[in-house]
Amino acid sequence: MARKRVTKSKAKFPTLLNKIIRESDIILEILDARFPEETRNFEIEKEIKNQKKAIIYVLNKADLIKDKKKLKITPHVYMSAKNRAGGKSLREQIKIQAKKVKTPVEEGRISVGVIGYPNTGKSTLINILIGKSSAGTGAEAGFTKGIQKLRLTSEILLLDSPGVIPDIEYSSIEQRLITKQAKVGGKSASQIRDPDIVISDLMKEFKGVIEDHYKIEAKGDSEILIEKLGRKKNFLKKNNIVNEDQVARLIIKDWQEGKIKV
Repeated sequence: MARKRVTKSKAKFPTLLNKIIRESDIILEILDARFPEETRNFEIEKEIKNQKKAIIYVLNKADLIKDKKKLKITPHVYMSAKNRAGGKSLREQIKIQAKKVKTPVEEGRISVGVIGYPNTGKSTLINILIGKSSAGTGAEAGFTKGIQKLRLTSEILLLDSPGVIPDIEYSSIEQRLITKQAKVGGKSASQIRDPDIVISDLMKEFKGVIEDHYKIEAKGDSEILIEKLGRKKNFLKKNNIVNEDQVARLIIKDWQEGKIKV
């Protein structure tokens, strides 16, 4: 039987997430394999625990890490949506957890909710699971706007949700949170205010990584890096002045797309 889209509904993000948890028997929390702890939504995990629902931690973008980290959270599965790797392991884990569900929310089949920070690759991962492009994808954080219900098998239904930044972490003012959102892809390069400060913070945390990627000697100074890269890319304004904003956003974009490996 062909797998096809069932329904798609629209609602406010917090309402959608609560609905996902309430209507799911199992929750897949999609994490960035490079920053698993920083992309966990502890608020949502608490609610999942309160409702006594099973959770599987899916560490996507495994192709961007050199070594798999030892994690205390279980069960977890490593995946690479880019390389289409890990889908079989995840499907097997879903089936294992499905057998443990005594009373499904919907009689006759298991509902699997998919949640995660924006830009962790949820929709692409779902497309790998079901074998075709059924879940919408986009470069901008928060592309998925409503719940998408998709058949994995005749007995298992996937519920996709929009990516959401935890309420306690959402801020357009506090620089620490802005940098984190940029680092993990919670906000796209075009959405970030003061991208040059984000570059400075990233260079402090990941010493030499960005400079090595662009093959530019900057001695840890973000201003030098931006200046040299701007001239190298010919990102110039009038009077031969480097367009620092354009350069900084390029770096953030490359970072979020996984071109700069940690």
